[in-house]
Order: sequence, then C-alpha cells, then structure tokens
Amino acid sequence: MASDGQVVVKFGNILAKHCPDRRCSMELLRAAEHTQSISSQLGIVARVKAVTGESKASSELLLSNVQNLIRAVQHVLRAAEAACVKGLEQASADPEEEEVAAFCQQWRKNLTQHRAKEALNSDRDELGLRKTRGAKAEPTLMSLVQEQPPRSRNIPKHPNPRKGHTVMDRHL
Repeated sequence: MASDGQVVVKFGNILAKHCPDRRCSMELLRAAEHTQSISSQLGIVARVKAVTGESKASSELLLSNVQNLIRAVQHVLRAAEAACVKGLEQASADPEEEEVAAFCQQWRKNLTQHRAKEALNSDRDELGLRKTRGAKAEPTLMSLVQEQPPRSRNIPKHPNPRKGHTVMDRHL
C-alpha cells in the first residue's frame, strides 16, 4: 500500500505541474506532499512490524497509518478532480504525463456525459431542486481508478514505482 501511495503522489505532482490554476495546483501539491509523508511512514511502520513480529500495538499503528493513507489519497483525488475540471495545459512528450492526461480526459468526458444525461432526464421537483431518490452520483476519479482492471502482467511481485513503472500501471 505504501508503494501505491507513492504512485498517487507522482500522479498528483504531474497534474499539479500541468494545472494552470495556481490555487488548484498548490492544493494538489499540498495533498501530494501529505500523502508522500504518510506513505513513507506506512512503509517504515510495516518494515518495523515485519521485524518485531505480531503485537496489538504495532497492528493498531499499522491500521491507523493505512487509514490515514486512504484519506490522504482521497484528498489527492479530490484535488485532482478540481484541477481537471479547471483544465490542464498540454502534456509534454513524456509517456507518463501523456498517460495521466489521457486518464484525466477520460474522467472529464465521463463527468460531462453524466451531467448531460442529468440535464436531459431532469429529476427536479417543482422548486427546481434535484431529487435525491434515484439520482445517480457523478463519476469521480476514485471510481474510475477502481474500475480499471489490474495490469498484473507488467507488475512484479514487489513493485517499485521508481524503477520503470508508470503512474497508471497499477490498480489502486
């Protein structure tokens, strides 16, 4: 999980680099930095737990760090959604940056289609407010990440994102 956190950090940093909106970019960088530190902590705690063996305190600490990492990843993805909605500058010729841009464009396309369908099938009451029953939630980056099938043929048993893996090579 700690290495997956590093992948999300890289994703956030690439998006922040191509986000023309300074506020969105700074929020994304802050979220990525926070995720980086929690991911590093989790890696350390996991290594210590592996050496020290099973104890209730170390298990609770590990679980706490995992929960913190999940919240931090969600924060990065929410900030990434805001950046994608604002629009991104053209990605460079770097294949990882192109892959991130394509992923974000796919999500934005899904969001636009969802909003168009919602506009056509208006589930509004007499005051113009959206009805909550039966309303489909808007697509999120998290849901798009969860829909992607894992690419297991390219992933070694102990992946290291610094050794040739691209940001989107893995299923979170």
